[in-house]
Amino acid sequence: MEEKKFDPYQFIGFILILVILTWMLYRNGPTEEAAPAQVTTEQVSTTTSSPEVIQVSDSILQQQKVAAFGDLGSLFVPKQIENVRIATDDFNVEVQSKGGQIALFQLDEFENYEDAPIRLIDQSNADFNITMTTLDGRIMNTREMYFSPYLTDTGDAYHLIMKASLSSGEYIVFEYHFPKQGYLHTVSIKTEGMQRLLNSGIPPQLDWKTTVFRNSISIDYENRYTEFTFGYEEDRVDYLSLSGEDQETREGIRWISYRQHFFSAILIPEAPISSATLTSVNLASDEALEEKFTKSFETLYPLTFTSGNLNTKLTFYYGPTDYKTLQNLEGDLETSIPMGWGIFGWINKFIFLPLFEFLSSFLSYGIAIIVMTLIVRLAMSPVTYKSYVSQIKMKVLRPDIEVINNKYKDDAVKRQQETMSLYSRAGANPMSGCIPALIQLPVFYALFSFFPVAFVLRDKSFLWADDLSSYDSVLELGFNIPFYGDHVSLFPILASIAIFFYTQMTTGQQAMPQQPGMPNMKIIMYLMPLMMLFFFNNYASGLSLYYFVSNLLTILLMLVIKNVIIDDNKIHAKIEENKKKPKKSGGFSARLQKAMEEAEKQKKAGRK
Repeated sequence: MEEKKFDPYQFIGFILILVILTWMLYRNGPTEEAAPAQVTTEQVSTTTSSPEVIQVSDSILQQQKVAAFGDLGSLFVPKQIENVRIATDDFNVEVQSKGGQIALFQLDEFENYEDAPIRLIDQSNADFNITMTTLDGRIMNTREMYFSPYLTDTGDAYHLIMKASLSSGEYIVFEYHFPKQGYLHTVSIKTEGMQRLLNSGIPPQLDWKTTVFRNSISIDYENRYTEFTFGYEEDRVDYLSLSGEDQETREGIRWISYRQHFFSAILIPEAPISSATLTSVNLASDEALEEKFTKSFETLYPLTFTSGNLNTKLTFYYGPTDYKTLQNLEGDLETSIPMGWGIFGWINKFIFLPLFEFLSSFLSYGIAIIVMTLIVRLAMSPVTYKSYVSQIKMKVLRPDIEVINNKYKDDAVKRQQETMSLYSRAGANPMSGCIPALIQLPVFYALFSFFPVAFVLRDKSFLWADDLSSYDSVLELGFNIPFYGDHVSLFPILASIAIFFYTQMTTGQQAMPQQPGMPNMKIIMYLMPLMMLFFFNNYASGLSLYYFVSNLLTILLMLVIKNVIIDDNKIHAKIEENKKKPKKSGGFSARLQKAMEEAEKQKKAGRK
């Protein structure tokens, strides 16, 4: 057996380690902190014995550098500090010592589908981390550091300082400012004396990540309106993909919104972000019944050193995705709500939003929807009248059109010429039935965009619907039908029935000849009610209520027009009189016929 010999290098190394550890303990020893200002402590809830000044074990300050770098971490077990709890008029928040970040953000005023308070941050679903690189290339993460909290009450707000010291003169601070009213709060990120430690050539990286909780009974519907939105340049707004995974790098970002359908987490930097990597991942499956999360959002961007230190301020909004609430804040944060693009958004912002706000101020929300639908249908009644008159004219001309089709079935040009001539002499226009529909399209699409994002409908009941912002289930199936769901909603059924009768009334007035190789238009028209039944089963009951009432009012309006306002015999006599008039020369019809004749001649010449 070989005798163990004395190794002088091992002994010297051991001595050096002892010297270094002794020096570290001495250098990072306890230092006197400035005494915080005297404050009142009413409404401040903490789990420590002294809410005015929350003291921290000095061992945390001594071991900060070890915790930050992970060196010799097994030798030290920092003392755990309980979360700092703050309650304002609008939210409850807890800030933890490890990482100095928010561990709980709860909106007590609102509840999810399980009747639990809305929690935007909880159970480690969010992460706020600053990554810094040292001169020797090591990585330092604030999420691994331990912060000392100092809480003060300034009267109208709570001011919380979270300080992590690497030594007596080297530290990083998160300064939280929580106003007692409203949904905004600020975080100032500052470092001091870290110039000799950090590599100023590699900027620190801010990483803000959130996994979004499910708050609605219909995860599929909620997921359609849970989206990563951001404003950039002067007034532009863009979105990441709703489905799958999407990642983009953008410049000049003014704000970032993690919109969770009816609730949002919004970051507003002090200055526009030069460049950021934005990521959105869809976590919910189409058949998810017990899913806890909907999407995951992440933002990563560099911070800027000022004289070798960090000094930046971030403003956060954690609250309802309510258009009026966001509009009252500085900036254009309300544009994070998808009210519709172009003219559709203008209609919602300047007509439907103020109108519904006025009606709901003195009516129940369900009645307000019905009254608003009645106003819209009455406003569109002239268009409905013209459309119905056009349908009657087309019905009267149907026998003549069939005669023309049979007479010129082998000559498409001549058939079209005679048909256009008949329309011209009878004073009918086949496009007059389409034009009213096109006029109504902006209104239709605007309301389609309005109801799913109307925060005021959330948790508002009407008849059998418990929540007008969600589906109105009257029967749970116990199994899932693809594209339909695991329940039966009544308002979509009523809306589909109304559409079916409306379709019968409109298609019954129009000639829909079956063209060779073309699908049967009547079959397609009758498929629409069935498609709506499937499509809207998981949508907001407020939207289905609108479509039901809208189509019901349209049917009643058409019956009034048919039986009271319009005299079919007079229209028929007028058409017969016009048909006896000679063909007009010139005009659009003549030019169209001439163009068709030229096209037919060229076609025949090409065959030869």
